[in-house]
Amino acid sequence: MQNNLRPQSMARITTRELAEEFIAGQIEALRQQIGNRKVLLALSGGVDSSVVAALLIKAVGKQLVCVHVNHGLLRKGEPEQVIEVFRNQMNANLVYVDAVDRFLDKLAGVSDPEQKRKVIGAEFIRVFEEEARKLEGIDFLAQGTIYPDILESGPVKAHHNVGGLPEDLKFELVEPLRLLFKDEVRVVGKALGLPDGMVYRQPFPGPGLGVRCLGAITRDRLEALRESDAILREEFAKNGLEGKVWQYFTIVPDFKSVGVKNDLRCFEWPVIIRAVNTVDAMTATIEEIPYELLGRITARITAEVPGVNRVLYDLTPKPCGTIEWE
Repeated sequence: MQNNLRPQSMARITTRELAEEFIAGQIEALRQQIGNRKVLLALSGGVDSSVVAALLIKAVGKQLVCVHVNHGLLRKGEPEQVIEVFRNQMNANLVYVDAVDRFLDKLAGVSDPEQKRKVIGAEFIRVFEEEARKLEGIDFLAQGTIYPDILESGPVKAHHNVGGLPEDLKFELVEPLRLLFKDEVRVVGKALGLPDGMVYRQPFPGPGLGVRCLGAITRDRLEALRESDAILREEFAKNGLEGKVWQYFTIVPDFKSVGVKNDLRCFEWPVIIRAVNTVDAMTATIEEIPYELLGRITARITAEVPGVNRVLYDLTPKPCGTIEWE
């Protein structure tokens, strides 16, 4: 049983030197725990799982098997980034699973937000279990559990959806980040050589774009969401807001309004922009985006994203509006 209580004497990891000291200690501990056996990791491409993967690659190399499930609800370019960083640059043993059709078929017609979450979570467990059963000699399951997860949810990081794997698989957990806070994980990730786009990735909900494509998900509206989100992130990066704003994204609701394009009436979706700042996610304030930049983002989205004829900006703080819409 691992000790999940952070010692009071444990120094905060704020510098590269401290991060490298932590990495060296964890590499030794991981090698002792794993030996010559194999370890499995669900690699989402998020900060926590990416840092765990990079750490395990340094410790046990090809003994780590990473499974990246593309459920079709990731942001533009994220599956490609996982493949580029881990398979091509780090030479990881990476299994890529294209499960887009499988997930979207399961979600067809499901409009209730909680039901969508359940469908996504349950299907992820099924896909991951199928991949796990194809592999031989796996004794360990690595997870990106960090200290706030232990404080809030118990020892298993349930929102990674791997806590629901069948007990007959009998995996022993490997959780090398379990005593770190998120900011410390980022410092360790930088020291491990992960790209900034992965280390400083903004918070992203477990169900991904599934809770930003409001109501029942359709493929065309999901693609409009993915493309508009990419434009927003690109413009924020170009205009110095990438590291200033805590979280920013687009939302596409399940209704249309009349508009005019090329002198013809059109009946298309609106895109809603959400950009908030917060310390603890319990309350949030709205980022004041320069009006000129809002105009440029609007012009790009309405010109470049098929099926969209309006762009709106959500001015509601938390409370009373939550950060996510679903």
